[in-house]
Amino acid sequence: MTSGNTLPLAGRRAIVTGAGRGIGRSIALALAVAGADVAVAARTASDLESLVAEIQGVGSKSLAISCDVTDVGQVQQCGASATPGHNSA
Repeated sequence: MTSGNTLPLAGRRAIVTGAGRGIGRSIALALAVAGADVAVAARTASDLESLVAEIQGVGSKSLAISCDVTDVGQVQQCGASATPGHNSA
């Protein structure tokens, strides 16, 4: 457990796939509440718009990435997009 205003994941970054709904969305929000900046990925970009706003609302940075994890090229692009030096979380 943390004490006071300490955020256990402050300064950390995460990529969550399947973040458009369900467990993936909940995990992305939990990471953000814990202080992480979160890149969220799903096949449907429109599923991510409100999530990005929620993440930013708790004070973390966020980036929405449209990605089908069954496509190797899209997964590689997702990783590159969320890597420092790119337009990232």
